[in-house]
Amino acid sequence: MIAVLAALSAAIAIGAGAFGAHGAASPQAAEWLRTGGIYQMVHAVAALVLAGTARGPAALLLIGAAIFALTLYIMAVGGPKWLGAVTPIGGTLMIAGWLWAAWSFWRG
Repeated sequence: MIAVLAALSAAIAIGAGAFGAHGAASPQAAEWLRTGGIYQMVHAVAALVLAGTARGPAALLLIGAAIFALTLYIMAVGGPKWLGAVTPIGGTLMIAGWLWAAWSFWRG
């Protein structure tokens, strides 16, 4: 299931990036879509790599990337700017996922 969600996450990231490049309403919206897309794609690929060996960290990366990117995507299409205060929660979860992965690998 992690691999399925990671692949879907990557597809969403590509769509967001394409929309940012070709259909964003403003430079700020384009930047939010670009940033969200980059973070979401990187973490989708990382979750695919981790899916076979570290499922917990992989899931945390996907959840964090979803929160991070989706808040940016929503703001880019005119959603409330207060979502910018939620975005760092996703970033914190991504950091926690990487730390958990490091801990898992260190422990062997």
